[in-house]
Amino acid sequence: MRISSTLVSFVSILLAAQSLPKAVPAADGAAPREAAEQRLKLADEIESHWRKELLPKWFPRCVDREHGGFFPDLREDWSLGDKQDKTIVYQARMTWVCAQVAMRYPDARDEYLGYTRHGVACLSRIMWDKEKGGFFWGLDNQGQVVSRYGDEKHAYGISFGLYACSAAYEATHDADALELARKTFDWLEQHSHDSKHGGYFEALTRDGQPIMQASPAPGRSVDHIGTRYGFKSMNSHIHLLEALTALYHVWPDPQVEKRLREVYLLVRDRIAVEPGCLNLFFTPDWRAVPDHDSFGHDVETAFLLIEAAEALHEPRDPRTLTVARSLVDHALDWGWDEQRGGFYDRGAAFAPAWKREKVWWTQAEGLNALLLMHEHFGQSDPRYYRAFLQQWDFIRKFQNDRRYSGWYESVSEEGEASPNQPKASIWKAAYHDGRALMNVSSQLRRLSH
Repeated sequence: MRISSTLVSFVSILLAAQSLPKAVPAADGAAPREAAEQRLKLADEIESHWRKELLPKWFPRCVDREHGGFFPDLREDWSLGDKQDKTIVYQARMTWVCAQVAMRYPDARDEYLGYTRHGVACLSRIMWDKEKGGFFWGLDNQGQVVSRYGDEKHAYGISFGLYACSAAYEATHDADALELARKTFDWLEQHSHDSKHGGYFEALTRDGQPIMQASPAPGRSVDHIGTRYGFKSMNSHIHLLEALTALYHVWPDPQVEKRLREVYLLVRDRIAVEPGCLNLFFTPDWRAVPDHDSFGHDVETAFLLIEAAEALHEPRDPRTLTVARSLVDHALDWGWDEQRGGFYDRGAAFAPAWKREKVWWTQAEGLNALLLMHEHFGQSDPRYYRAFLQQWDFIRKFQNDRRYSGWYESVSEEGEASPNQPKASIWKAAYHDGRALMNVSSQLRRLSH
């Protein structure tokens, strides 16, 4: 069921007034000067955590100078592991992080421009299929196709390649980065876009044919991100939204704008549903297939929708703000630990979370989304900032490994971490936590003025 037009019309009137730019007060009612000082102090603390505790652990340690790209297997103590495969998601995410650091910190610019170009070289020379086009999902450390990944391609992985190349071009202004981004977009247009129903086919053969039923690999019914072959997913489409937003920022081509708007409306009006959930899976013609609610994706999508609306020059669109807020509100209502802070992993539309571990990327995206909601709605609802402070406190005390530095992949509801968790894997890069920490430290500084 979609969010009703009656509800949207009613709430839109309120949002139009609430979302006008205003000085946002501190949640505790502090005087404006005191509140500004508190936010600046917190911004410094968060950015220091990123720059002094996390970033130096990743770089240059993760740079693979022999085989290209970045090492994806780092043990609990940040030593190199034995599983150094090349996957498009990890290589692209690390390239994106390098580009953002280069643009953000003048004192680190030259070093991280070098890492950015190193990442783009891996994407273009290793991950890109020179014979058929498109990015491979995964290869071994020698850059060879192996049975554990096969030669399939996937819109989810390709979206991150597009995201990384767009950021790399913004940082370096290198023509080859933009050219690779454009090639990637064109390959998606030709092979993955669903011209009949909209959105994108996800799992693809090496030559770009959509895989609509059983996998060519015996015994596999789901693709690399857990979607049954032939179906569409929330997960791929929110990251296609993310990638198209980044591409449009550096290459405002009319066709890119068209696809960005198409995916933006699909995420907002079909994937997001009342009371503030995201359907996970869909038939090719966008009929929802029931499944659980992922609180991390809910809060992440709130941020990505508002980011896309800004790129489309609609930053105060009432419906988008309504949907984004509903996603965060629902996660707070059903997936939030009021006692300790932190978002649980999974739940349902109208029931408490049933998978109550706290995963690193969900905490990062929650931090990002809570402060964004405070910026838009803090005048009328103080709970977003209160939750933001509690979230940061939980991360600092429990998600962060105070012995070796870095964030644990997951902790229990109480904040206990099991031993020997890797600091990096093909799924755990510096992207979620890095993006959130850079975003919220900047946002806190803006809110202090």
